Amino acid sequence: MEAPDPANVRIITTLGHVDHGKTTLMDALLAANNIISHRMAGKLRFLDSREDEQERGITMESSAVSLKFQVMGRPDEERSPKTFIVNMIDTPGHVDFSSEVSTASRLCDGALVLVDVVEGVCTQTIAVLRQAWEDNLRPILVINKMDRLITELKLVPTEAYQHLSRLIEQVNAVMGSFFASELMEDDLRWREERDRRLAEKKDQLADEAEASANDADDFKEKDDEDIYFAPERGNVVFASAIDGWGFRVGNFAQLYSAKLGFKEANLRRVLWGDFYLDSKTKKVISHKHLRGRALKPLFVQFVLENIWAVYDAVVMNPNTEKVAKIVTALNLKILPRDLRSKDSRQLLSTIFTQWLSLSTCIIQATIDVVPSPPVAQAIRIPKMLYPNIFDKSIQPKNKLEQDLFTSDFAPDAAVVAYVSKMFAVAAKELPENKRRAVTADELRQRARDAKEARDNSIPVSETPDPPRAAPESPPNMALDSSENSEVILGFARLYSGTIRAGSTIYCVLPKYDASLPPNHAHNVAHLILAKVEGLYVMMGRELIPVDSVRAGNTFAIRGLGGKVYRNATLCAPQSIGVPEGADPVQVQGSLINIGGVTRTVSPIVRVALEPVIPSDMPKLVAGMKLLAQADPCVETFQQQTGEHVILTAGELHLERCLKDLRERFARVEIQASKPIVPFRETAVKAQDMAPPKTPNATRGTIKGASTQNLVTFSIRSAPVPDVILQFLLHNLTTLRALQQDGQINGDASGSSMDIVSESELVGVQGDVLYTPSVRADQFWNALEDKCNEAGGEWVNIIDRIWSFGPRHAGGCVLIDYRKDTTPLSLKHRLSRKHPAQPTNMSNNNVDFTGYVETGFQLAMFQGPLCAEPVEGMAYFVESIDIDADGVQKEIVQNRLSQVTGSVISAVRDACRNGLLDWSPRLMLAIYSCDIQASTDVLGKVYGVVAKRRGRIVAEEMKEGTTFFTVSALLPVVESFGFADDIRKRTSGAASPQLIFSGYELLDQDPFWIPTTEEELEDLGEKADRDNIAKGYMDSVRERKGMFVDRKIVQFAEKQRTLKR
Repeated sequence: MEAPDPANVRIITTLGHVDHGKTTLMDALLAANNIISHRMAGKLRFLDSREDEQERGITMESSAVSLKFQVMGRPDEERSPKTFIVNMIDTPGHVDFSSEVSTASRLCDGALVLVDVVEGVCTQTIAVLRQAWEDNLRPILVINKMDRLITELKLVPTEAYQHLSRLIEQVNAVMGSFFASELMEDDLRWREERDRRLAEKKDQLADEAEASANDADDFKEKDDEDIYFAPERGNVVFASAIDGWGFRVGNFAQLYSAKLGFKEANLRRVLWGDFYLDSKTKKVISHKHLRGRALKPLFVQFVLENIWAVYDAVVMNPNTEKVAKIVTALNLKILPRDLRSKDSRQLLSTIFTQWLSLSTCIIQATIDVVPSPPVAQAIRIPKMLYPNIFDKSIQPKNKLEQDLFTSDFAPDAAVVAYVSKMFAVAAKELPENKRRAVTADELRQRARDAKEARDNSIPVSETPDPPRAAPESPPNMALDSSENSEVILGFARLYSGTIRAGSTIYCVLPKYDASLPPNHAHNVAHLILAKVEGLYVMMGRELIPVDSVRAGNTFAIRGLGGKVYRNATLCAPQSIGVPEGADPVQVQGSLINIGGVTRTVSPIVRVALEPVIPSDMPKLVAGMKLLAQADPCVETFQQQTGEHVILTAGELHLERCLKDLRERFARVEIQASKPIVPFRETAVKAQDMAPPKTPNATRGTIKGASTQNLVTFSIRSAPVPDVILQFLLHNLTTLRALQQDGQINGDASGSSMDIVSESELVGVQGDVLYTPSVRADQFWNALEDKCNEAGGEWVNIIDRIWSFGPRHAGGCVLIDYRKDTTPLSLKHRLSRKHPAQPTNMSNNNVDFTGYVETGFQLAMFQGPLCAEPVEGMAYFVESIDIDADGVQKEIVQNRLSQVTGSVISAVRDACRNGLLDWSPRLMLAIYSCDIQASTDVLGKVYGVVAKRRGRIVAEEMKEGTTFFTVSALLPVVESFGFADDIRKRTSGAASPQLIFSGYELLDQDPFWIPTTEEELEDLGEKADRDNIAKGYMDSVRERKGMFVDRKIVQFAEKQRTLKR
């Protein structure tokens, strides 16, 4: 495939909800490129290359394909055909694989957003529109499955037009909400910047009035005109991918402009909307001039009625005469054999493919709407490099940025490519290892060689062998990879320069800091040299080897295995690569870090794995490493218990990962545990709580001591007010960033520990990744406002906050409430304004405050109910008394470690008992569940949700259809098998989408037993009704090997007789 001019290249992705027709649409484009047969388009689903994708009928992995199209120039330009290369990436629509969407969209300039015309805007539609908005993609709305309006809903053209206009309004409302939120952020940012400038000018001019008079900078609102979808602007395609047709309003404007005598541009503006044709005056009029006449809109009259007529004649009421008339009127060339065909869908497809070709429409829309790489990169690259600078135009600061902004592919241009994900390919599938088919010319040559050998009386068997061996098995690959091994390739886009196979490049890993020199201690580990072993153009399941790739194209690269984990930026000063023996400092000007991909779904389903044959454990561990590299949304790690654990985004994702491990990566039989679901522990103030554990003290107060009472302390627990808790949970990432910055400023040596594990830590803990509501510099002020809002003892407590937990960032707070000392303040410690040591510790050498904090962190990480993390508890340290003489004696006898260990244990137990002094509760991980179901199966859906302890939140009927959208909340622990169950009960008429949405309190005390007369009378002493919270708690304790208080004999008085 020769490299065209970058101006004639487009890079787009397909986005949409599951089952909205993305892969079927791609089939139509592949058929236009003669990669698959036109008859098989829509049935083959060529890009679903995995066996389980074909079985389930959904895409699980994004696939790329490069297509070549000849397109005639515009009438105002040259009419000669131009060659366009369209790099397309087909993405999954299922929520479990949304990380595949984020990795694909980062590489693209535009997106085809598919929406099912009947189902309308669904949850994933909103999610992918947000992804396109954040990545600055130019979207094209494809309203797919238009045939369902005719064949299923049986709407007349006028009703269909109203349905379509409502749908476009809904999509535009989503786009408008993104724009509005960004506008508010811009406004706030502008005000803050203006206040800062005013403050600076005030210092200079010493007069605020003069400063504001001189500040003439007004807030410039962005224009939202170009963000909306409007058919007349050419960014809306009406299509039916299964029948192979699609059109834009411009197609019909072109068709009718000559017949009606209008200019094409004018007709395009009025063909969509409330415009009508006055049959008497032959003029187009708006709805104001109807004067009560029952005219049809132009879109109904000229577009929809014609399409409805074709469907009516071919499918609804088959009529061969009508079909013949339509074919003649449209001047189509269809064989008589096809016209007589009994397969009505095939005839329909044949007519529409010639009349309104889907591939032609999509490619033309892509060329018109989506910018070419040089234009797109000038807009998108500045946002990637400077996400915190919000100027409209950012000028390049050096040659590297100039090359990036212009997508320069000259030999001396800097090579910058972004690898968004790694993927695994079987070694035997690589082009180098495939047995090449022998061509007819080669067969003739072999026959000639054999004839010559016979004529020269040389044994025939000797001569043909060398030419046969060469093409069939290249010797370099036969040795270095076995037939069954997997090769890791990078999925990348080249932003500037020309990358060549065999050259050497630098891999800049995501944690590389461009502000520091390459030889800095922090950067050395994140800058790796790699040799480009192979470059490939991706054609779905096939890979085509190439020698070089120009800027503005997507490609696969071999040679990064073991060097790049998931994503990286590839850099070189020029197309020949990094000069041999070059120092990183010499090429610093060509090193850049475009950054990592943000994960949109936090993995929540955790499963422990072990091989059936224990000796296969090394294979399993190696396979899990490969899987984690090849799948952007999998986390694998080893727990403290020694179990090898895999974290996945959902049940379907888990099934795919286990299948891959068994069949591709580990190739051993694997046993998987039951899914391990995270819980949270907390406590609330209930009506009928037991008396406090410490008499004559406030509830939650626990007194504790170390061995020999050398250290005694008093800690009081209390639930954190909801307003503070929600603020902390929404700003966990800000809090972590603050603590990391504090560590980096404090000591460079120990700073890397938390930084390395931070991203993994979030997934392992099962936290919800919220977008922070405040920036790091505003965190403490905002927290102080929330504390003052909570009132009571929380007023003015901000300087007494000692630590957060678990793991230094969470929903629990440790507060230094001692009266006679300077409080230990995390705020001051992070800002380094105050010493960390309290004032009263100067008389002895041992400071026990660090051990108190460690005990608190341990207690918060493993709570008292079932050793799960604690959320929403505050601990006030009221006193710490130290027997200085006793401690000195222990130091002399070298037994201080026993004392410090006992302090940690005592504080941990005190914190746990403090929680139990209130009314303890479990918090369940919750899925938000969206189900689309028709009215006849709605009752069954409710039954399945209720059986699994879920609750219905909302139910909305899609206007103009018989479909309901049901929103429910479902505990994750009850969700396994839910999708299969609901499909079985509804005969496949309903399928759910499950998205992790956080934790919810289960308002039931796990230790509750009937005590009052009414409860005893109703339930009896045994409490026959199951305590759900206790059941969950016991199952987790049993899994972790903890003590479970369970009676072996439940009802001893009941007679147990065997059946005869």
